[in-house]
Amino acid sequence: MQKQVLTILISIVALSTSFAQQEETTKFPMLEIPKINNNEFVIRHTGYSFLYHEEFEQASWVAYELTKEETNKTVERTNKFIQDSKVITGTANDNDYSGSGYDRGHLAPASDMGWSATVMAESFYYSNISPQNPSFNRGIWKKLEEQVRTWAIENNSIFIVTGPVLTKGLTTIGANKVAVPTYFFKVILDDNEPNIKGIGFIIPNTGSSELLNTYTVTIDSVEKLTGIDFFTTLPDTQETLIEKTLCINCWSWKSIKTGNNKKNKSSSSAVQCNGITKVGNRCNNKTLNKSGYCYLHEEQNKNNTDNPLTPIPTKTERKTISEQCLGTTKKGNRCKHLTYNPNGFCYQHGGN
Repeated sequence: MQKQVLTILISIVALSTSFAQQEETTKFPMLEIPKINNNEFVIRHTGYSFLYHEEFEQASWVAYELTKEETNKTVERTNKFIQDSKVITGTANDNDYSGSGYDRGHLAPASDMGWSATVMAESFYYSNISPQNPSFNRGIWKKLEEQVRTWAIENNSIFIVTGPVLTKGLTTIGANKVAVPTYFFKVILDDNEPNIKGIGFIIPNTGSSELLNTYTVTIDSVEKLTGIDFFTTLPDTQETLIEKTLCINCWSWKSIKTGNNKKNKSSSSAVQCNGITKVGNRCNNKTLNKSGYCYLHEEQNKNNTDNPLTPIPTKTERKTISEQCLGTTKKGNRCKHLTYNPNGFCYQHGGN
């Protein structure tokens, strides 16, 4: 009964602030904020914004812009998890996670919030936390977070929306019945001219030794799975093109460690690639490689001795859109890997 009353209060607050929010959006469009329904209320902190889903006791999504400057850490992790007073229905707490076997996984990573003591503290609100398998949280998810920080450095700024895939029937933990997601998503937008681009990820909440690009999908695919409409303030034609296109080779795939200013002065200066494209123009990619060549044009570097990254094969016959592998696993299930190989099979099942 109490939660029903609180839910009604949320609706009233949302409706009373909708006109103010619309006016604010018109004056100061926040590109990272997904489309909001009239009965939904976005909560904003200094470093990120989010939409809370009371039924699952966690955020539906968390959104923020990450700039190159913000990747320079000036404060350390607090590791002080606390409830979020802005969520009037209440959030999860320490007891919900205690003994559950799940990590208190960040949606907006603490390492993205190291530029301010305030935003670091905010990143430990339980509204920004979701139950994550330890091998997932400390493995593939951490690798993705590090890769995203590299992209923020290379592109000067990016917009990020991340969250759990929330569906009926999920396992729950604790007295507050915090749902344990089976999958997590992340979508990234680089709106810097001239190479505006976007990319999406859907990753199972379990350990993985696969390459990050194994889990890349179009932003459209994430929208279909989650029901969330991303980057709606973009011009319609631009939004449509970006969200239906998956260009893996438009992004670098070499993450770097970020830290304080003194330690990372040399590694945080991305420069335009010296490489030449097939049509004879200079490559527009940004790179952190000392050679001055991005991963696509490293072979053009006559002084290449360290070969920092083996590029993803770019055969002319490869598909332009990834598709689910046609292979069958040892258990008899269809392989869940995505592939660009023309024969429809991933590398584990005979892709060429």
